[in-house]
Amino acid sequence: MTRTALSALLSHWWRNPLQLFTLLTGLALATALWSGVQAVNAEARASYDAAAATLGEGQFDQLQSSTDRPIAQDTYIALRRAGWLVSPVIEGRLAGQRVVGLDPLTAPGGLGPVQVDGDVGAFVAGRIQIFGTAAALDAIRPEVQADLVLAPDVAPGTVIMDIGGAQTLLNRPGELDRLIVAPAQPLGRPALAEVAPDLSRQSAQGGADIGRLTDSFHLNLTAFGLLSFAVGIFIVNGAIGLAFEQRRPVVRTLRALGLPLPSLMVLMAIELAIFAIVAGIIGVFLGYVIASLLLPDVAATLRGLYGAEVAGTLQLRPSWWLSGLAIALGGTAMASAGAFWKLSRMPLLAAAQKRALAMAAGKGAIIQAVAATILLGIALVLAFTAQSLAAGFAFLGALLIGAALALPFLLDRILAGAQSFAHAVVPQWFWADTRQQLPGLSLALMALLLAMAANVGVSTMVSSFRLTFVGFLDQRLSSELYLTADDAAHAEELLAYVTPRVDAVLPILSQNTEIAGFPTELFGARDHATYRNNWALLTAASNPWDALAGGEGILINEQLARRANLNVGESIPLAGRDFEIVGTYGDYGNPIGQAIITLDVFQTLFPDRVATNFGLRMDQSEVPQLVADMEADLGLPPANTINQAGIKAFSLDVFERTFTVTTALNILTLAVAGFAILMSLLTLATMRVPQLAPAWAVGMTRRKLGQLELVRAVVLAVLTAVLALPLGLALAWALLAIVNVAAFGWQLPMYLFPMDYLRLGLFALLAAAIAAIWPALRLSRTPPADLLKVFSNER
Repeated sequence: MTRTALSALLSHWWRNPLQLFTLLTGLALATALWSGVQAVNAEARASYDAAAATLGEGQFDQLQSSTDRPIAQDTYIALRRAGWLVSPVIEGRLAGQRVVGLDPLTAPGGLGPVQVDGDVGAFVAGRIQIFGTAAALDAIRPEVQADLVLAPDVAPGTVIMDIGGAQTLLNRPGELDRLIVAPAQPLGRPALAEVAPDLSRQSAQGGADIGRLTDSFHLNLTAFGLLSFAVGIFIVNGAIGLAFEQRRPVVRTLRALGLPLPSLMVLMAIELAIFAIVAGIIGVFLGYVIASLLLPDVAATLRGLYGAEVAGTLQLRPSWWLSGLAIALGGTAMASAGAFWKLSRMPLLAAAQKRALAMAAGKGAIIQAVAATILLGIALVLAFTAQSLAAGFAFLGALLIGAALALPFLLDRILAGAQSFAHAVVPQWFWADTRQQLPGLSLALMALLLAMAANVGVSTMVSSFRLTFVGFLDQRLSSELYLTADDAAHAEELLAYVTPRVDAVLPILSQNTEIAGFPTELFGARDHATYRNNWALLTAASNPWDALAGGEGILINEQLARRANLNVGESIPLAGRDFEIVGTYGDYGNPIGQAIITLDVFQTLFPDRVATNFGLRMDQSEVPQLVADMEADLGLPPANTINQAGIKAFSLDVFERTFTVTTALNILTLAVAGFAILMSLLTLATMRVPQLAPAWAVGMTRRKLGQLELVRAVVLAVLTAVLALPLGLALAWALLAIVNVAAFGWQLPMYLFPMDYLRLGLFALLAAAIAAIWPALRLSRTPPADLLKVFSNER
């Protein structure tokens, strides 16, 4: 009996291959988008872990220069002689790769691939060995004469070698960048301030710092992956529900023959599990392809924004492909749960009634509306109270799911209003028939709503970010040329040369410190019109620049103001003095606090700090000639000068790459939503015959019926697009005002872009029209014999 029942259930799919294609394709697409995002995240996190394991990032305390200058090798020697167990590290770049020099004899155990047991002989013999991945070694091979050793566990884009060889290769003799502090230190050693007062100790963070810094980026990717998965699951839910609807005679027959309902449901569950595994495997493969296409842009984004090196190639890691299969099974279970529940509560003979499951679905409309109301109420509360990333994404989830659940009710009320204004027979029938189709199309329309809202929200966020970011660059990069000196003597030489040829020289001095318990980058700024005319303050006291120039005021960035809960007018202690906050400014893209005081006060507080970076104000047309003269007369390397246009071009390039991934996911999500409409209309086409036959019988032509089907799809898409616009704007507001603030500590202003929304609406209408053309053609070409069969049982 079991085999016969299973064969009868599977025969439905052989007779309806389009439904099987819909089910498998929807689930495969949902799994592909999810697993693709997870593959990208897994590769990035594996790179962070490799960096932490091979370079000690986040594992050990480190000593760093308080003056942002290299550490002299003599300082390291003095620390070792004083009993400090420290190990030197130097870093640089060669052929696009990060070069890290370590001392294998003093490095803490397990740091880097250079193990004393296996490599000390080569080290003592004086042979230079360079360790790295195959891609990294291939990149530097033309630049070095050394033994290249393959080490797959080294962080991507990084090569590791002995520190002496690294100093030679990087042309930095006698310089170090940081010192790694061994966990166990001898007792009785002198204090750090006595041996090396210019060094500060940075505590280990217990993990890769870069991993935590990029958490919000990966959380955003995961959120889009889940949204895309949800859109795909709507397709699966619709396919399963319609399949259950069409198999009601088979269900009635099997139960009448004695097959228990629990056994029937188990067989259906096994059937769906098989389909889920097949679709999951296809989806994981497609996800691998998607991740392979997206990973280079992700790697460039993480490198540009956070300095994180991520492998540009993808590995088949169990962590993401197993999660892909698991979510395929879980998604199928969620999509089919409602149908199983309705089937379990449906009387035996009810399954033989026309549209039995559709009527059962109609009974749950009130529950759905109540759930939507509750979720939207939760979203409203969170909109005023959410302050963390978790709360922000909870708000987004409640808002999107609540809006999706409310969509059928809202559309039904709108269509009912349109029907009440219609007086002719055909328009009344059109609106009533459109309302009757809503249960079958609601899931596809929900998918379209979420896809359009995501597109509106993300495009608003990206465009607002771009508008703000460009203005921010114009504000910050007000100097026409930026000049870097090698040391104080070199700075004096450069200043003597350029001062007569420029309008103003603006020293750029900074010092790492703490304000209100938070790490802060403190800058000293010269009182000049450049800052007064170009810097826009978010909040300010009266005459803030005059107060700053007076030496008693301080400007702080938005990040520090939010984290430390500081406001204009409050006083904060700094280096033994109190300063009044006279303004806050936007500092987009900076993960830490920042503050500005006048240059004279800065030099009083930190007399040892000497400016080696300068902004030069001059006519833009004279910049190339000045740079050429400095290179010819002073031998200044090109790397020591950066023009304003070059920095802007680089920054905007990083910006564009940052949002390539989310834009691609938005396009995929909208495409999946269009596919959902197509599959729903095709599946409903056959079931529509009983509703269309009476209209045909009273004189309406098949061509007219097909045209009305096309118009119906476009009307529903228009209504969905109109409702998606406020939802998308709410999504954008949440991303800018809640998620961004929780992740980075700064809020972007929100701008509206009506033409972008109009263009997106036209794309959605085009997608709906294209999706409706095929079903409309099928209906318009329905043979008259099929229409007449509807009346075969009439008496």
